[in-house]
Amino acid sequence: MPPRIQHVSIPIPPDGADSAREFYGRVLRLQEIPVPREVLAHDAAWYRLGDTELHLFFEELLADRSARHFCIAVDDLHEVQGWLEDADVPAVGAVPLLGRTRLFCRDPFGNLIEITVVDREGETDAE
Repeated sequence: MPPRIQHVSIPIPPDGADSAREFYGRVLRLQEIPVPREVLAHDAAWYRLGDTELHLFFEELLADRSARHFCIAVDDLHEVQGWLEDADVPAVGAVPLLGRTRLFCRDPFGNLIEITVVDREGETDAE
């Protein structure tokens, strides 16, 4: 099997579990999966993302507005835009990429998320 991303871990504040479940579970409609008891004291919630997982861990947040992010591929970006609007989560545009429609938003803790539809897999401006 070729290397692949198994999971992405992002920080949330120690009191952020309820807000995280509201955003990732209700707004983005990700499926929550059990956190192993060995790390339950450190990790707030885990979510299924296709063949990948998203792990939310407790950590005091730093004032960081880096471009660091993770990306969720979806089939219908307009549907997700509606979910964000319904939850009053601002979506920001992105530099257009050939073969991809996308937007960015931030979770309640400032983590940057790209949401994209890959229209033409593997196609780039360089091709």
